[in-house]
Amino acid sequence: MSSSLFSIPSFRLRSPALLSPPPSSRFDPRSLRPIPSFSLLPQRAFPSFRCFSLTAMADSAVDSGMDAVQRRLMFEDECILVDENDRVVGHDNKYNCHLMEKIESENLLHRAFSVFLFNSKYELLLQQRSKTKVTFPLVWTNTCCSHPLYRESELIDENALGVRNAAQRKLLDELGIKAEDVPVDDFTALGRILYKAPSDGKWGEHELDYLLFIVRDVKLEPNPDEVADIKYVNREQLKELLRKAETGEDGVKLSPWFKLVVDNFLMKWWDHVEKGTLKEVADMKTIHKLV
Repeated sequence: MSSSLFSIPSFRLRSPALLSPPPSSRFDPRSLRPIPSFSLLPQRAFPSFRCFSLTAMADSAVDSGMDAVQRRLMFEDECILVDENDRVVGHDNKYNCHLMEKIESENLLHRAFSVFLFNSKYELLLQQRSKTKVTFPLVWTNTCCSHPLYRESELIDENALGVRNAAQRKLLDELGIKAEDVPVDDFTALGRILYKAPSDGKWGEHELDYLLFIVRDVKLEPNPDEVADIKYVNREQLKELLRKAETGEDGVKLSPWFKLVVDNFLMKWWDHVEKGTLKEVADMKTIHKLV
């Protein structure tokens, strides 16, 4: 980091053990975004510092062309940092978590989830990501892909409840699906994958991704800031989409995490979706490291 005549330190704790109990958040009901509540740190805690240098300010200026909604989320949303065993080690904003420079130099790994929603005809709902998305714009992917945030309700590890709470929140945010139409108890957590994927020269993903399946008929009202298009597909239609992505036909592209799930799990799990036996294949003990 280059030096400057002045810098403004901010705190980032790398270990949740430094704070007990975990931090809570107050919520602004108008935005449903967490507003951090601050408390004095115990004297034994020695936080690390981040300094906003002239270089950082220059980087921020370069990003001024970023869509306003995506830019706000990049700096407001605090992702959960984990190690490769899915143990929480801290938190950082979405911006830093998706910078390939940070991912490579600091090995930043954050918790994520991917929702696969099927209707009563056992068709899978896909979305095409908005063109304003910072990572992987306009690619086709599974129903909803996002991150649990560093807040009390989404840090609950028991039965992946925190991740399921986050999935319910983002289905409303991205697709307009009401919470009562996707009860958290109806999500089945089938497994976890760990992967790294660059998006372009600057941005990328390094995620420990929870795979959540649910079968529900829902009303959809896609948010154009998040979603460019949606469609339900059966198995044959998905295979055709995969063929187009492989050949580049019609400019079709798939997200790397979706392609990994398709190649390793989806078709055999689809059988259990139709049979109503998803719990038989759930494995939340293994973390599959995929490339």
